[in-house]
Amino acid sequence: MIPAQFDYVRPTSVQEASQALAGDDDAKVIAGGQSLLPLLRLRLTYPTLLVDVGRLSELQGVHDRGDHVFIGAAVTHDEVVRSGVIRDACPLVALAAATVADPAVRHRGTFGGSLAHADPAGDLPAVALALDAILVTSEREIPASEFFVDYLESAMHPGEILVGIKVPKLGPGWGFHYEKFHRTAQAWAIVGVAAAVRRSNGSIAEARIGLTNMGSVPVRARETEARLRDLDLGEAVRQACAHAAEDTSPPSDLHAQADYRRHLAQVLTHRAVRAAAGSP
Repeated sequence: MIPAQFDYVRPTSVQEASQALAGDDDAKVIAGGQSLLPLLRLRLTYPTLLVDVGRLSELQGVHDRGDHVFIGAAVTHDEVVRSGVIRDACPLVALAAATVADPAVRHRGTFGGSLAHADPAGDLPAVALALDAILVTSEREIPASEFFVDYLESAMHPGEILVGIKVPKLGPGWGFHYEKFHRTAQAWAIVGVAAAVRRSNGSIAEARIGLTNMGSVPVRARETEARLRDLDLGEAVRQACAHAAEDTSPPSDLHAQADYRRHLAQVLTHRAVRAAAGSP
């Protein structure tokens, strides 16, 4: 289909972009466009103005800032995957970004765009949640735990623009893995699991687990995280991961029913935890 008519501007600064958005309640931000363009073609959204922030220098670059890595909102998924800074300091981000759609999408889609779109079926929101990332906007800093409000809805105000993401460095002893079940490489995850595990003296000292497509927002598997503490990598880990779907509300749709997603969450969490812990 052909999108409805809209105006288009390409501002030269974040401040100019914010002013353009503030002047039109029906304006939308576009960077890579991999989430917005399909909605436009299907006429599921009718913006009167597109504000293109994809080339703003303030939204570019990956920066090591000591205790965290700052990833510009307009950095593409492919740049995330290839960044040595990200692979060394927060490898879970690179692992998940490598699974996004296909190479064509990864070369155009942006890290910040995936988060601002707030789709619970997206791979990166669960990663941001598991790593306690902080999303930096043109106005403030928002913890990932407060950023995702509802399906396709974030905590950003009208006129607010996502500038970048602070990803804390977890330090030595941590292992990471992103496990995903989907029908094809281009499809959304039916369920995904982002796992970060710290081992000490042969057992799990701490675990962080984010779940993809298990509710209207990405969720943390808090019960499983608590049960994994001080466990050796044996049957007890499987039993702890059997609680991964607790306090979730997975959707039922054409791709999977809710009970199937709960089962997948248990199985994939077990796989992800064992892989992150370095166990075959």
